[in-house]
Amino acid sequence: MTNAKTGNYRWVVCALLFFATTINYIDRQVIGLLKPTLEKEFSWTESDYGNIVMVFASCYALGYIIFGNFIDKIGTKLGYTISIVVWSIAAMLHALVKSTFGFSVVRGLLGLGEAGNFPAAVKAVAEWFPKKERALATGIFNSGTSIGAVVAPILVPWILGVYGWQEAFLITGAIGFIWLIFWWFFYEIPSRHKKITPAEFDYIHSDNEPAPAENSKQIKWSRLLGIKQTWVFILGKVLTDPVWWFFLFWLPSYFATTFNLDLKKPSLHLAIVYTATTFGSIGGGYLSSYLIKRGWPVLKARKATLLVVAFTVLPIIGARYAPNIWAAVGIISLAAAAHQAWSANIFTIVSDIVPKKAVSSVVGIGGMAGSIASALFPLLVGTLLDSYKAAGNISAGYNILFIICGLAYFVAWFIVHFLTSRLKPVDL
Repeated sequence: MTNAKTGNYRWVVCALLFFATTINYIDRQVIGLLKPTLEKEFSWTESDYGNIVMVFASCYALGYIIFGNFIDKIGTKLGYTISIVVWSIAAMLHALVKSTFGFSVVRGLLGLGEAGNFPAAVKAVAEWFPKKERALATGIFNSGTSIGAVVAPILVPWILGVYGWQEAFLITGAIGFIWLIFWWFFYEIPSRHKKITPAEFDYIHSDNEPAPAENSKQIKWSRLLGIKQTWVFILGKVLTDPVWWFFLFWLPSYFATTFNLDLKKPSLHLAIVYTATTFGSIGGGYLSSYLIKRGWPVLKARKATLLVVAFTVLPIIGARYAPNIWAAVGIISLAAAAHQAWSANIFTIVSDIVPKKAVSSVVGIGGMAGSIASALFPLLVGTLLDSYKAAGNISAGYNILFIICGLAYFVAWFIVHFLTSRLKPVDL
């Protein structure tokens, strides 16, 4: 961080992004924690649940494209506001539905609204931070995904036990409107913010990347899809996003079926897994930022960090040999933490290689692609687990899925490495 004379208001902005991301993940995690209760209430099969997750992921993909372009046009402040209003209302509507189809509808609306979080947050980081601090700032706000996933396994079972599953959706969904008050009063772009000092403004733009003009012309998607820089992010998301969604939506069920974990009580095991991801997100952002400050070229520092991540995920292939739940928690915690380190750096690469005025659009395109992959993956997961459950050996189905998770990051790293071997920031 800079000294007090320069100013540190940008870290206030980072805190706002962190809390929004935390709320985002609390809201999407609720259904996974209520899955055993809702299965009994609505007679769901694994495939039914997989289809609901698929609807969420499909609408999340659509929302990425809508909000990615929308936020570049209307600005971060208003775009983020619209996003959180939509997803908070959708989260609360879960309490009113009476059928599996109803859950699919409100789940789709939730996905549509939640998709605005990352295009807005990554754009805000590009607006408020120099390149040498962006990975750390992204790692910090991205750790909100982990904190949300830690808070939810503690908060949701407590609400379920005291009130009921409907209240779990209502209470968690309402939190977004509290955040919105702080966002509206504390956020503005640096060129229009009254609390930023001239010294901090100069520091933010010290990497010779000019601030975008307020009336800068929108770049068409067709042009963005024609450059390798966009495909670096697309493929980096397509190959790894499904792994995180599997951790998010099926880990509670995995611990319940394999180790008889009672999901009606606050879960220390799940809290530990998602706490580890907080360290992964911030640590991954810190590592590449540290290497840059030591003189490494920006892309070399990002790719070196991503390679460390790929090696760190590998042990999850051996999760099948875990002798007890705590050994499984340790192995899965390592892999989940590594994913968040990957996420912090793959998001930051966007702001490294495309202009600020196109950041949300590229994040939207790549996020949509990753979400489509994540929408298809639950079909495989649901079908695979139903098949092995019918054979009385559901653990074998999870073992296959862990092997896929363990190899995905190496495949993604090799593709990212070769696409960026001679890549420079694009001039649009």
